Amino acid sequence: MTSVFRQAIDLAQINRLSANSAVGHLGIVFTEAGEDYLRATMPVDARTLQPFGILHGGASVLLAETLASFAGMLCLEDPGKQQAVGLEINANHLREKKEGLVTGTARPVHVGRSTMVWDIRIEDEQGRPVCVSRLTLAVVNRL
Repeated sequence: MTSVFRQAIDLAQINRLSANSAVGHLGIVFTEAGEDYLRATMPVDARTLQPFGILHGGASVLLAETLASFAGMLCLEDPGKQQAVGLEINANHLREKKEGLVTGTARPVHVGRSTMVWDIRIEDEQGRPVCVSRLTLAVVNRL
């Protein structure tokens, strides 16, 4: 299988770039990349819980958009001249999670020159779905 990614994937560099942002503050860590996917984990703890003690849907959406946005960036022909920006995201929250870790995996549905669509599946430690999301990205020229 040919990789969907056009850029070299350096997970350590992606994690360094994320450290001083919402991504790092929520404890999201990029852990794995394959020919057609990018994966990261996020703790379910005080940073990511809603006031009622379960994983906040917004935290799940942040994980989903983070994964697909980085994956989209890795697919760009020329990241020095282009960037991938979110157009629309949706999410279905399927299972509550009170503690532990969730793992998100982004896979492409469509990688075009002007748009990309990514499916993101977030699972618990047993591989059960917690959230499924879809992100549409626009590929635009950097200003």
